[in-house]
Amino acid sequence: MKLAEFNTADPTKAAETLRPCIDVQRWVDAVASARPFPTKEALLAFASVAANPFTSEEVESAMAHHPRIGERPTAATTEASMSRSEQAGVDPADTALAEALAQGNREYEEKFGRVFLIRAAGRTAPEILQSLKERLENSPAEEDTIVAQQLREIAVLRLEGLIAE
Repeated sequence: MKLAEFNTADPTKAAETLRPCIDVQRWVDAVASARPFPTKEALLAFASVAANPFTSEEVESAMAHHPRIGERPTAATTEASMSRSEQAGVDPADTALAEALAQGNREYEEKFGRVFLIRAAGRTAPEILQSLKERLENSPAEEDTIVAQQLREIAVLRLEGLIAE
């Protein structure tokens, strides 16, 4: 969607455009209500500020939509398509890496009670695995901060991919 279209879309259409970026109603409402944006950069800057901070409840809600690293969602939704694209660097045919990620995911979920979340776009599978191993050493409070930051980065990157100048 072009920025001009987003700026002039009715509120429901604007919200529908934003929701796949991150399903946090407060963020969706804030960004949609701040229109019009003079530039794409202004939109992205506002979206980033509006996403900081996410509350614990918002993080938990948003996390419900994220698949495990290495698992490709099969749904035909915009969000699932974005996730598949973001995880393009994780080759499921690399069985050793896939197993290492699966094992790391299990350990992470046992420790933190949620799926491991990382902005996968632009990262290689070995980088993701290394980050997973490092983050397993974090305290729950440290990890909460990191997860919220990763969600912010994902939301803004997804929005950047959806809106054209």
